[in-house]
Amino acid sequence: MKKLFLLVALFQLGSGLAQENLSEGPFSQLIIRGVTLINGNGAPPRGPVDIVVEDNKITKIQVVGYPGVKIDESKRPQLKPGGKELNCEGMYLLPGFVDMHGHIGGIAQGADYDYVFKLWMAHGITTVREPAGRGVDWTLDLKQKSSKNEIVAPRILAYTAFGQKSSGFNPLNDAPISTPEQARKWVRANAERGADGIKFFGAAPEIMAAALEENKKLGLRSACHHAQLDVARWNVLHSARAGLTSMEHWYGLPEALFEDKTVQDYPLDYNYQNEQHRFEEAGKLWKQAAKPYSEHWNKVMDELISLDFTLDPTLNIYEASRDLHRARRAEWHEDYTLPSLWDFYQPSKISHGSYWHDWGTEQEVAWRENYKLWMTFVNEYKNRGGRVTTGSDSGFIFQLYGFAYIREMELLREAGFHPLEIIRSATLNGAEALGMDDKIGTVAVGKLADFVVVSENPLKNLKVLYGTGAIKLTEDNEVVRVGGVTYTIKDGIIYDAKALLQDVKKTVQQQKQKLNYKIKQPGLE
Repeated sequence: MKKLFLLVALFQLGSGLAQENLSEGPFSQLIIRGVTLINGNGAPPRGPVDIVVEDNKITKIQVVGYPGVKIDESKRPQLKPGGKELNCEGMYLLPGFVDMHGHIGGIAQGADYDYVFKLWMAHGITTVREPAGRGVDWTLDLKQKSSKNEIVAPRILAYTAFGQKSSGFNPLNDAPISTPEQARKWVRANAERGADGIKFFGAAPEIMAAALEENKKLGLRSACHHAQLDVARWNVLHSARAGLTSMEHWYGLPEALFEDKTVQDYPLDYNYQNEQHRFEEAGKLWKQAAKPYSEHWNKVMDELISLDFTLDPTLNIYEASRDLHRARRAEWHEDYTLPSLWDFYQPSKISHGSYWHDWGTEQEVAWRENYKLWMTFVNEYKNRGGRVTTGSDSGFIFQLYGFAYIREMELLREAGFHPLEIIRSATLNGAEALGMDDKIGTVAVGKLADFVVVSENPLKNLKVLYGTGAIKLTEDNEVVRVGGVTYTIKDGIIYDAKALLQDVKKTVQQQKQKLNYKIKQPGLE
């Protein structure tokens, strides 16, 4: 009853403050002056440059000088009447980030879309693929509002959960999908509804094969979390061969790498509904796969790359498994995590991802080894030309919207990616995986005006992209905070990233005050 009361109270409070002073534009012309460009294709930074946008399209990228040399004003692009200049000298500009695994909040978490969108936009995320949520109708409504810039929101691509039903979308009259023809019918109805793709969790092989074939025939893309309930008969390799375009997390990949077994080495008292069982045993899975660089390991990797298959690892979402205390005490929780979301994270036999029933050193050590093997595969996949994207999967396991996306970048760095490769993963690779690289993903003439502008060099320290910035000591021995995204620009509209964060912070404060709520540490209050 306590949780129910809390959720009702939060939704009664509304979804944020007024939208004024959070953005300006669009403008007939926008000139971003004197910035250092990191354009997303792997090229090194270059600047100063002026970037000209007209009617949401980049029309010119002009080098206007050299570092330390005064700019010749006469050679710069000229501002037209009604245009807007943004002085970004000394700052860095990147393409807008693409979150390939972004859930738009959740009822159980008490997180409404306005809260989630502002956190994403405050961290430079201008495009999000939602891999199933509260129903395709709900997501498509938000997608339309975002496309018209009626709400503060990233661009949204809606992937429906395979078999999911919602109002007006019941192609099988609510019957479960049990035949290949039913699968094809559902896929066709999903496309007619306007969805951008499908999120699978697994199914019988004949169902998966039919659905993926039909989806591919329609030209739509797909994602899959290869859940343990079906992975023994249908792993990542089966999906990729059948036409799946991307895999989520890592489920199904170790199973494709098995050499001496066909199922995970489950304890005989294992119960999938017990999430400590599920996640604890998952932490031992990569050790059961073929060794890195072995013949089978190489064979699976090379085939996936040949199929133009995308890995969306979402490394951050499992990080609490290897260091629970670190995830719990992330400095942004106090100011930016909703009370209901904090409660949702706590140990529970019911809440998904709240598997801290008896989590300790042994589980964390196993997960650290799991990460080493997982990261080795992901990094080598990238090195051989495979596509790796950046996704967050926030709203679970102590990972907060926006902040977790930047943490994903840091974990890709730990895996071995050069910072420029990370930016490419977060921009161009995501755009390619979505089939949108002609519109977004790099800063190039003809593409849309989606940018991230930050005052510090993110290549030197990715932490400057966090909303809370990075800690730095000045020459005067003063501790300061630097960074945080300054501007997020989407469709040529300039959003004040710090104002968006402040708006979220006020919303969280209001809810805590109304509920007389403080973040609690179980057993320590």
